[in-house]
Amino acid sequence: MQTFIEKMPKAELHVHLEGTLEPELSFALAKKNGIEMSYKTPQELIAAYDFHDLPSFLTIYYAGMNVLVEEDDFYQLTYAYLTKARSEETLYAELFFDPQAHTTRGIAFETIITGIHKAQVDAEQKLGIKSQLILCFLRDMSAESAMQHLDLAMPYLDWIVGVGLDSDERNNPPIKFAEVFAKAKKMGLKLTMHCDVNQNNTLTHINQCISEIQVDRIDHGINSLESEELCTLIKDKKLGLTVCPVSNQFVVQSLTSDEIHKMLDKDMLVTINSDDPAYFRAYLNENLVKLQKEGGFNQAQIVTLVANAFKVAWLDEVTKENYLNQLEDYVAQ
Repeated sequence: MQTFIEKMPKAELHVHLEGTLEPELSFALAKKNGIEMSYKTPQELIAAYDFHDLPSFLTIYYAGMNVLVEEDDFYQLTYAYLTKARSEETLYAELFFDPQAHTTRGIAFETIITGIHKAQVDAEQKLGIKSQLILCFLRDMSAESAMQHLDLAMPYLDWIVGVGLDSDERNNPPIKFAEVFAKAKKMGLKLTMHCDVNQNNTLTHINQCISEIQVDRIDHGINSLESEELCTLIKDKKLGLTVCPVSNQFVVQSLTSDEIHKMLDKDMLVTINSDDPAYFRAYLNENLVKLQKEGGFNQAQIVTLVANAFKVAWLDEVTKENYLNQLEDYVAQ
């Protein structure tokens, strides 16, 4: 089963580029940019990854970004992830990036997005992995800041497929960003929002995402299972759910395999993803393998989870069908 999973053609729809910053690259960039690290070795840094909830993770996550300064830093970050993903047979990825976390440090928006885009182009040409970019707004910053960054993105619309919403959900409901997301939709961008596991007012937030923001997808969204009405809405609208088992484990002490079984039973379009793999020490294959072991998923269920990612990807139907045919051929062989 592990070999079967590892060699499957896959797609990843929920991965934060800044969350793919491996300690070794972090130290190399810190040295290049003259930034003093709080830890002496990459191993010491990994030992400090002691997360027990979303805020404790975010504290270390944002501190780690300080080494990203120049265009080539963002290039290296992106190319390193895409290289790793392709080595795990990921053929397509949708990448989140958090520009506000960098512009607030004085890094130009152009620097960030140009470095990322150049790496995407090179990786597609040299490695055969296609990717698209999702601009994420930080929900613990103001809606005005989000709108400013949407405006900054306007010259680069050809490089961006959608917008998302991440960071600390507490007291930052989806509706706070209604105008920003309405404008993004008019600009032709796809919409997604994080509904993290076991947050305050989570069912209200999920409902706002679906009924008021009218998202095209929900990131995480495990708590929707607490409401049959929400499950029906998600299913009727064919909304994908991008679940991240290993990162969930830091919050709920399980890989949420029971919940994923329930979603499959309800024919919800649940997908498996890595979230912040450098910090949670698990890329997409590791997430799928660990989930399968904990939940006893059979081959057909694993294939469904992987196929769902291609089905809800923000791609044209011909490209989706091509990927799904590759998956079908792999399973048949």
